[in-house]
Order: sequence, then C-alpha cells, then structure tokens
Amino acid sequence: MTHRQILEQLNRDLEPLRFAFPVTHVYNPLIYARAAYLQYAERYGQGPRPVVLLGMNPGPWGMVQTGVPFGDVTVVTGWLGLQAPIGRPAPMHPKRPVEGFACRRNEVSGRRLWGWARDAFRTPEHFFQHFFVANYCPLVFMESSGRNRTPDKLPVAERRPLEAACDRALMALTQMMKPGHVIGVGAFAAVSARRALAGTSVVVGQITHPSPANPKANRDWAARISAELTGMGLGALLP
Repeated sequence: MTHRQILEQLNRDLEPLRFAFPVTHVYNPLIYARAAYLQYAERYGQGPRPVVLLGMNPGPWGMVQTGVPFGDVTVVTGWLGLQAPIGRPAPMHPKRPVEGFACRRNEVSGRRLWGWARDAFRTPEHFFQHFFVANYCPLVFMESSGRNRTPDKLPVAERRPLEAACDRALMALTQMMKPGHVIGVGAFAAVSARRALAGTSVVVGQITHPSPANPKANRDWAARISAELTGMGLGALLP
C-alpha cells in the first residue's frame, strides 16, 4: 500500500465511529489537512527506513494545525519546507480553532522532537534516510471546555474499534516502510505498537515523550533521546 491508500483506508475505518460525552468534538486532520499530510508523507516517507518514531495522536498546536505529526508551524514551514491548504473541521470547537499555517501558537513537543532532528541531522534528507515520524491515532478528542481527552481515556467500548482501525494502519505502514524498529514516543504509543505488531519481527521500543507536562522532558530532552536510542542499539544511525 501507499501512504495515500493507507490514509484512505484508515479514514474509511474511522468514519462510522462515534464518541459519547464528555467528548463533544472530534477532529481528523487526515481529512481537513489531507493535502499537507500527503505532501509530508510522500516527500519524506518514500521507501524503507530503519526506524519509525510513533506518537500517540495530534497535538492542538501541531498536527491539528499543519497535518504533520508533531508539526509545529515554524518547523513544518521552515525546516521541512512544507506548505499546503488546510481546511477546517466541522464542527470546530471555539476554544480550539484550526488556523492552519497562520497559527501562532507553538507545539512544544513538536519543537523539541523536530528541533532534535534538525540539530542532530542538519537536513531533512539526512534525518529521513533513517527515520520517519508518524502518529498512531489521527483523531483529536475534545471536551466541552476545550480540554484534550487522550485516546487511552476513552471508554473500552469506544477505544476497541478505534484501536482496531489504527492497528491495521500501523501494520500497513510497517509493511510498506519495513522498519526494524518502531519507537513509541511515550508509553501509550509503545504499548499500542506492541499490540499492533505482535507476531512480526519489528522491535518495539520507547523513548521519553517531549511534552512539557513530563518532568523528564524538561531537562535536556534532546540529549536524553539520543542516549535512549543509543541504548536500544541505534546509535549508529545518529550523527
């Protein structure tokens, strides 16, 4: 399958799913920011690579705005050199507007992850020889207050069909990109990858999530991640 085919199948699988209160709004950037995601995936995700870095789901000032996993606007337009039309989810939460590349808020997790890639590898081409960055779940769940509700907090009856769809998409991605390692950025992504890829030869690991809500991430996250990847035997891929 191609990135486009994986996206289309995942959207078909997600379309019938419904989520009850306290979730009041669900965004799917693979629909309204489809062009931007495909520009990213088709420019930087062609062919096999050793490692897929896997996030949980989009952040409100990252992929929600740009369609790119961990996609802080300044990094996406600057270092990655991407620009594409961004639509709007419907309905849109008034406290969580989608402004696309005009968004002035920073996605701290994205600036840390892509900043590490930029500082270590210098060019996107060098980084993407070895790595690809994806999200396990493309959906964003919001409560009436605008508060983010992460996928692990959904009721089991809602979470299971969501996981089934996302597991299939991750399996298709790994069959296409043939990584030796899928590295969860945080515990949820790692647990999800282990379930989705059980029985395959893919090695699943975990690195510290770069969220500022994670105390470990606020003390030289870039050095920590390089050390964690080296501890998994991936040091040869780092500059």
